[in-house]
Amino acid sequence: MTAVRGMLTLKQLSQKVKSDEIDTILVVFTDHYGRFMGKRFDADFFLESIVESGTHGCTYLLTVDMEMKVVEGYEYANWQQGYGDFHMVPDMSTLRIASWLEKTAMVICDLENDNVHLPVSQAPRSILQEQIKNAEKLGFSVMAASELEYYLFENSYKEASENGYHNLSPAGSYVEDYHILQGSRNEFYHGKARRHLRDSGVPVENTKGEAGVGQHELNVRYTDVLTMADRHVIFKQCLKEVADQQEVSVTFMAKYTQDQSGSSCHLHISLFKNGKNAFFGKKRFEGIQCSNNFRWFLGGWMSHMPETMVFYAPTINSYKRYQACSWAPTRIVWSYDNRTAGFRIVGHDQSLRIECRIPGADCNPYLAFAAALASGLDGIKNKIEPPEIYNGDVYSADHLPRVPETLVEAKQLFENSRFVKDSFGAEVQVHYTHFFNKEIEFFNNAVTDWEKKRYFEQI
Repeated sequence: MTAVRGMLTLKQLSQKVKSDEIDTILVVFTDHYGRFMGKRFDADFFLESIVESGTHGCTYLLTVDMEMKVVEGYEYANWQQGYGDFHMVPDMSTLRIASWLEKTAMVICDLENDNVHLPVSQAPRSILQEQIKNAEKLGFSVMAASELEYYLFENSYKEASENGYHNLSPAGSYVEDYHILQGSRNEFYHGKARRHLRDSGVPVENTKGEAGVGQHELNVRYTDVLTMADRHVIFKQCLKEVADQQEVSVTFMAKYTQDQSGSSCHLHISLFKNGKNAFFGKKRFEGIQCSNNFRWFLGGWMSHMPETMVFYAPTINSYKRYQACSWAPTRIVWSYDNRTAGFRIVGHDQSLRIECRIPGADCNPYLAFAAALASGLDGIKNKIEPPEIYNGDVYSADHLPRVPETLVEAKQLFENSRFVKDSFGAEVQVHYTHFFNKEIEFFNNAVTDWEKKRYFEQI
């Protein structure tokens, strides 16, 4: 296997620091929203101290809201406890060049409790790592990919904000789905994004136009599930900062406007054992040559989708995406190579995999992959059978179970789920229930443009 371009060993980093090719190291982790938090270190100091000793961050970073305001009511960190520190431990296997930033490298950290140096159970990367360990106990390694869609606008982030995110100019005048001419007009951005990702340890497959005006998709090569989640968050950081540099903007909102397609994050997962795809087998099931592992993993993933929905669709906006005939799934059903189904089976033999089309581009990949793994592994342990395969237009199948329709509904399922408590632990369940409760509360207290337009004069 060829080395991934842009990845660094400690020796290579030291050489680049000595030659003044790198003078800054980003030391980061993701919060609940999937955003990078962390510090910029002088490269010499990083090599002298941080590599061995790590650094610290305030525990409030796992409790703040999107505007970085302190949110009360968390057991993990609060005013009574004084908002102390957690320990940020660099995972040196993630060390890489951040080619879109001048003379900069970056490393992703795991979070440990500062007093006992055990993983912070509420941290998104910790939650996924725990599920990977569960897979390994069953003899499996996990391969995965996430396909992210986004919208590109000709407006800068500053301009968009000053205009209240109204009257934005999409980068294009018509739908560019697979359209090369329209895609070429925006190659100034997408081409630069591909090259920066490639040179920063995130191997790219392709970019293509998508089903909305100004909508695009960039696909990253599949790999093991933890590396894929790391690549996913680097991808988003890179694309936002490259947009900022070019005075344009991208959004990963699940549904940025009601008259355009939503942006998804399709998850592809397969289990491997002894170097071979554990989903492929000698059995025939609903016309697919597969193993029991495939059947039961699919059954578990589908069975537990409603109660883990908040990890695939974490915002109020997420649920606006689930509309009929919009390319977003509305029902928990599986089918072979059918884009109207929530679970689309693709590939064959060693490439056989499950694609879940339910998550939106706003998901935190560590949490989404963790939910998928916990659900699928429970299916294997308990031999959960999937429902009958569905062939045809799922949008018209009103008798099939829907995905939860609001964050309120999904949060209640998560909060009351015995499976969630057993799979992720009571601490995680309580912590994220509070997180989603506050998101709902903040929205309920807000006055929207829809309300002003509807009621200002007419009521």
